[in-house]
Amino acid sequence: MLIGRRLVGFDEKGELRGELARDFGRDASDGAWVFRLDPRAVFHNGEKVTSEDVKWTIEQVAGERSTAYYRAQMQRIDRIETPDAHTVRLHMKEPTATVPLWFANYNMPIVWRGTRNMNEAMGCGPYRLAAQERGSWIELQAVPNYWVPGQPRTKTIRMTLVADESLRLAALQSGDVDFIEFVPWTGMAAVEADPRFKLESTMGPFMDILFNGTRPPFDNPLVRRAVAHAVKREDIVRVAFSGRGKVLEGMPIVEGTPWWDAELSRGHNYDPERSKALLAQAGHANGINTTLLTTGAFAMHKDSAEVAQQYLAAVGIRAELRVVDWSTRVSQGIRGQYDLAVHGVSADFNDPDGLTVVLDTSLSAAHGRSFGLSAPRTTELLNKGRQEFDHARRVEIYKDMQRAALEEVPVVGLAWREQGYAFDRRVSGFRILPGALSLSSGVNLEFTSVG
Repeated sequence: MLIGRRLVGFDEKGELRGELARDFGRDASDGAWVFRLDPRAVFHNGEKVTSEDVKWTIEQVAGERSTAYYRAQMQRIDRIETPDAHTVRLHMKEPTATVPLWFANYNMPIVWRGTRNMNEAMGCGPYRLAAQERGSWIELQAVPNYWVPGQPRTKTIRMTLVADESLRLAALQSGDVDFIEFVPWTGMAAVEADPRFKLESTMGPFMDILFNGTRPPFDNPLVRRAVAHAVKREDIVRVAFSGRGKVLEGMPIVEGTPWWDAELSRGHNYDPERSKALLAQAGHANGINTTLLTTGAFAMHKDSAEVAQQYLAAVGIRAELRVVDWSTRVSQGIRGQYDLAVHGVSADFNDPDGLTVVLDTSLSAAHGRSFGLSAPRTTELLNKGRQEFDHARRVEIYKDMQRAALEEVPVVGLAWREQGYAFDRRVSGFRILPGALSLSSGVNLEFTSVG
């Protein structure tokens, strides 16, 4: 986030703003998305950022052998034009309303086209890597004479990995660090009560249940719906998040947005009798023996899984809990080596298209998405919403998408969770990004200073 730069970024309200692109928009004459680059932008090696660098970056991400997070999105680009050094024109294979949002994602930094090793990619952000001890800490140094005047505000940032959430909070309280992310939910009240510190938090990420849809019984949407109605979410909010969350009984659409609907938001409400009836309808009146994959690396995953396991058992879904380390959780998720899995995730951005990475099961395998599951109507409506430019029509399309997803059940929502950053009150300039963007808030460290 801090070493690289994207074409577009987000302001503190979550609205799009230019980053490498000083302006951007859609050409009404031919439908191309046009990005005009800031001529001041330079890479850390002194080379100017040009349209050819943007083109090269997109081509690397879209490549057939690419494993990049945004490969599928970049493959939706038909051709790239670079009429001059500071203009990029993207012609899409189909109309796409959300292209600028793709290029605001932290997975899409623009890289110097002379880069040969992507592990050492040349960025154009406000910081460069100064030193690191892998698995322990990294130190970032401000780029001298950075091309954005007045940025960054801090010369050096040292980031230390502290996996244990109690030790992370203790490091802040003892003064060993000035700033922490992923504030433990059990410690949020203590931070708020301590005049030395400030807590910035928002609701955005969420917990869910994923399915292996390649084999019985979870290839049957009736069984998936039975899972959806089996779990009492209030207990997950209480146990896993100390009350710092909200129940999620539908698709993860944020309340208060145009896409949210009160009735649809309760489409998978807690109803154990309905759950049992759905199991019987699917031919499993005597219940199911299955497995539930989770990780012990994060307490919220394990705690959520344990609560879900108890409620599933109450309706006859007897799930053996399999607790693994994080790397195993990721690899088994990608390979489909599970029946059910509990996961924590966030949409890519606050527009419903940001849920594609969670709900579109036609995409390649990922540990944060159900495996081999068929949800064609959900996928179709996600595509339709992405192609629509009229706001009112998009709202109705995404409500239809929620209806389809409630029937096809590509995922079962469990709970929204509060995401928090805590810091010494001597720290100024940091702002948490809203909703789904909260996990990307580290980008605002360039505006942050101490003292």
